[in-house]
Amino acid sequence: MSAGITLTAGMRQNLFSLQSTQTLMEKTQTRLSSGKKVNSALDNPINFFTAQEHTLRATDLASRKDGMSEAIQTIKAANNGLEGITTLISNAKALAQSALSATSTTENVTYACQYEEVLSQITQMSDDSGYKGINLLDGTDDVVTVQFAPASNSASLTITGFEACAGGLDITSDTGGAWVDGTDNCATVINAAIATLDTARDTLRAKSKELATNLGIVTARQDFTTNMINTLEEGSANLVNADLNEEGANMLMLQTRQALGTTSLSMASQSAQSVLRLF
Repeated sequence: MSAGITLTAGMRQNLFSLQSTQTLMEKTQTRLSSGKKVNSALDNPINFFTAQEHTLRATDLASRKDGMSEAIQTIKAANNGLEGITTLISNAKALAQSALSATSTTENVTYACQYEEVLSQITQMSDDSGYKGINLLDGTDDVVTVQFAPASNSASLTITGFEACAGGLDITSDTGGAWVDGTDNCATVINAAIATLDTARDTLRAKSKELATNLGIVTARQDFTTNMINTLEEGSANLVNADLNEEGANMLMLQTRQALGTTSLSMASQSAQSVLRLF
């Protein structure tokens, strides 16, 4: 307002009202364009920093969730291997049982060769059951550590691998040709092989249950993490997001108020101008 210019009380009041309305309109326009009622710490320090903390925690949990997803795939890869190896063990047992009732050395040679091939495939399958360089069927050196919470929290799960190859399962081989030596020892060796296969099958079943338990834990934590992320993001939004319907209604009312204020200012100005008609 320029110095030396005198306004009437009515004009001054209308001008202040217009200035206030303009400030509110700018604030409302910012909320409508950003979708937030708190755009900086100046708007509401407590809500701004609390919402920021929620968002940062949600981001940290999202990174942990990615790790859980990868761990689930690693466990699934190992379980796929266990299922395949279990099937191969059943095939090996069927070959051994057939060898017990073989009627000729030629048949036993065939069964023995097929048995050795199945054992070779068991080892190959265990070697191929890895995911992203981690193979839970390749010995105890491969370990998966799943972090469930941000770095400041120690919630985690460690899954240790084991040997699922033929040697690791102690499945006996017929490299010495005992299956076809033509003596009574042949049946003893084959029966021992069958017993070993049964033990290996039981071992795999136990390991499969262990993997299933770990998979259940990781999956449950993944679902929990997803829900927590949604809760945190919703909480953050509740603190800083604007109600666009409300802000839109406010804008309409402010525009109406501005129009009325402009009209009132014009009328007040006309009242001042009417004084000139007296001269």
